[in-house]
Amino acid sequence: MEDSASVAISLRDVRFSYRTSKPILDVPSLEVPAGHRVFLHGPSGSGKTTLLSLISGVLAPQKGSVFVLGHELTELTASARDTLRGSKIGYIFQGFNLIPYLTVAENIGLPCELHAPRRRRITAGSIAEEVKRLATRLDIHTHLSSPVTQLSTGQQQRVAIARAIIGSPSLVVADEPTSSLDTDRRDAFLSLLTEITEETHATLLFVSHDVTLAPHFDTLLSLRGINKLAEGETA
Repeated sequence: MEDSASVAISLRDVRFSYRTSKPILDVPSLEVPAGHRVFLHGPSGSGKTTLLSLISGVLAPQKGSVFVLGHELTELTASARDTLRGSKIGYIFQGFNLIPYLTVAENIGLPCELHAPRRRRITAGSIAEEVKRLATRLDIHTHLSSPVTQLSTGQQQRVAIARAIIGSPSLVVADEPTSSLDTDRRDAFLSLLTEITEETHATLLFVSHDVTLAPHFDTLLSLRGINKLAEGETA
């Protein structure tokens, strides 16, 4: 059994393939210490998003063990994995995946509305107060009643960060969230994400194909280094 106080993620002998394709992941070992900021890089199509789906419990491997935040995911039901993901993992998607028909406030507060453990961990007296506190911290508090579709890309990023970290999840996963940004916006986003996750003592796993982002993180991992089936990586 892994020590959940010191290890956030641990994969052992994990192998995964989709039904209609050849195996795309063969990971003998991957370990992420709790509280660390880890950057995992690899080229497009090399299995990065699939790996994140295994770590977040969306997918289950055909072989091996996936230990996340004190839980062996391969021993949990799909429902239990959903509950763990919703209560303890914050996810920032490449396209942010904000819900267009909800306001900024409703998007940010959604994890706490859906998952009681997230709701119990908020520091303010109510979800609305916590949403306002985070939005103020991220300088989007004047847009709380606006539809997210009216926001700029940079503002939508901040909504995505707030939604991911509300209720202090133990693990924050980011899947290529800076791929469409210019250098200045990218660096500002990374600095803010680092600052926020440090404040909440969350483990951060950030995945991208852009190795120039590595200086923002404690640890650099290559998909080629952990996946025996990775192809096409040059760095």
